[in-house]
Amino acid sequence: MKKILITVLIAAFLPAGSCKKDETPATRGTVTIDNKTSFGSGTYYVYGFLFSEARKVTTRDMPRPDVTVDSDGTNLLFMTENERDSFRLFGKYDDASSASAAFNNLTAPTIAENEWQGLASPLEENQVWIYRAGSRTSGNDHYAKIRIISTRTEPGDPKPFAECTFEWQYQSDGTLTFPEK
Repeated sequence: MKKILITVLIAAFLPAGSCKKDETPATRGTVTIDNKTSFGSGTYYVYGFLFSEARKVTTRDMPRPDVTVDSDGTNLLFMTENERDSFRLFGKYDDASSASAAFNNLTAPTIAENEWQGLASPLEENQVWIYRAGSRTSGNDHYAKIRIISTRTEPGDPKPFAECTFEWQYQSDGTLTFPEK
């Protein structure tokens, strides 16, 4: 009995190592983010989305989110903290089907440096945006394409509530070439 107990204890403390496979983050999906402010560990924060890890993260996490959503009282907008103009509206479409087709067919956009904007605004359903991550000095750009599925805003105190659901595809290799679906 003593040998069994020792064996169980040793097995419990050994790393699972060879059985666990490394998981690569998804490169596409659908997510909803909002601007609900929370307080913890002495700071206020909101959740945004980090494309490279395919997950929601807070504005106090490292790395910080690529995009957060907010409202200026009239329009919804995406913001980023990456020190450069990072958004480009690719197109607005009349319906979800047209926007989805444009998103899926967008494989290699050409965007001039002067076409980037600091904010994605106004965010509206059936838009397709391109997002550029990276700093001015790193030369390590990565891109995501974003299709706005739905937006919601409501009056709030101290600021208006904002919510956005979007489909996304991330391109981590530094090119603006997205694989077809």
